[in-house]
Formats: sequence, C-alpha cells, structure tokens
Amino acid sequence: MKTMESIENEEAAPRAEHQTETPLESLASIASVLAVGLFVMTFVFQNFEIPSASMVKTLLIGDHVLVDRISLAPPAKWAPFTFYRDIHRGDVIVFLKPGEPDLFLVKRAIGIPGDHIHLRNGVVYLNGVAQKEPYAAMPTSDGDPQHEYNPYRDDFPSIPPDPMYQVTASWQYELPQHIENGDLVVPPGKIFAMGDNRPDSLDGRYWGFVPRENIVGRPMFVYWSFETPADQIEKQSISERLAFMGHILVHIVDQTRWKRTFHLIR
Repeated sequence: MKTMESIENEEAAPRAEHQTETPLESLASIASVLAVGLFVMTFVFQNFEIPSASMVKTLLIGDHVLVDRISLAPPAKWAPFTFYRDIHRGDVIVFLKPGEPDLFLVKRAIGIPGDHIHLRNGVVYLNGVAQKEPYAAMPTSDGDPQHEYNPYRDDFPSIPPDPMYQVTASWQYELPQHIENGDLVVPPGKIFAMGDNRPDSLDGRYWGFVPRENIVGRPMFVYWSFETPADQIEKQSISERLAFMGHILVHIVDQTRWKRTFHLIR
C-alpha cells in the first residue's frame, strides 16, 4: 500500500520532468529573441554615432543616438498600425547622401517642396521671412578661417557654384535650374537640408537636394555620449580604431558626457 508521501513524490516527478526545457527548446527561445531584436534594430530603431561637428550644438561629436526608422518612412500596406507622417520644416533627419548610397548623414530639414529659400550673412530666409534659429551657428570674425564670411556659403545661392567651394559637379549643373528671383525653389519629392553648424557643414548647399526616398528616419535622443576628438573620423586603420577602443575602455567613466544621456533631439 502506497503511503501519502510516495504518492506525492510520484506526482511531483512528472511535473518536474514537464518543466525541464530541452536544449533544442532553449535554442529556439534564444533564436526567437534574437530575431525580434534584429527586426526591431533593423526596421524600427537603429543606433548611429555622430562623427563630425556639422550639427553642433544640437549634436556633438561622439554622441550616440537612437533613430526612429518608422515615423518618417513611406507608409507600408503590411503595417497599417504604424504611425507615419511627412517631413516637417525643422526636423532633424537621417538620410543616405545623394550620390553616395553607403553614407548616412544627419542634417536639419530647412525646406520642403515648394519652399523658396536664400541665405543672407548666414541667416535663412524661408519664403521671404528671416528665420529665428537659436540652434544654428553663424559666421563670425573670431579669427577662425572656417567661421569667417564665405560668399557662396553665407549668401547662398547668390554666388554661382564653383569647384573651389567644394561644390559637386552634378550640383554645379543642377543648381541654376532651381533658382527663381534669387531664391532656391525646392522641387517635388525633395528636401533641402543643412547642418546646424552652418560655417562647418558640407550640406545641401554643396551637393543638392535630399530625395524623399533617401530619408531613413529621425534621431530621437542621445543614449550615450563620449568625448571624441574631431579628427577621429579620419583615423580609419585597424590599429587606430583598436587604439581608440582601448581609450574608451580606460576613460569610459571620466570622458562620458553623462549630462547628455537621454538628451532629446529637437
């Protein structure tokens, strides 16, 4: 005759056996998590590092940002539940540089289709109205040659494009076709974008419009910011990259810009 204790032990054994996860089930669970994570980081969010000073003060060299790849993407029939909106003036956008499909850039949308734009002494005039842009750096006379007045850059598009101004050959040809009464007119399906650090930004003034389909998203916030030298972008060799990775490991605490963590990008 079985005792109550033996019956309880016999009932507990199957339960324990049932709760044990096989190696195959564990692998399937891990694969599922990785697949979801890969989907999210590929189609929903993506991280980018800011390598240049073209968006200072909004974004600093060494800022790592999380980019929303959904809201500015073309609407998809397979995902009608996703939020979508078009580009607004003033949006900070991430896009593939025209003519260089492997290069991501971050700039601010200045003009949308139909807008008339010109600059005078670095100030943007949008449809005839001077814009107040507290985030934008202007040309100065502080002795830095990069910040001194440049007629092509600061009075755009009043000066004909020329290779001496680092203007691309395609933009030299195309720019005159979009000028009306001294204004640049943004054509359908295009965005005119510039960096916030206007004296130190190779942007739409030098290579033209951003096709709407090139825009991949908008940066939402800085999730990590590390003090990075301005010339780090030029150091591409394996030894230089490894050296900087070692530098980060040593100085991750004292050279992290903690105050910029979760800094919202506007």
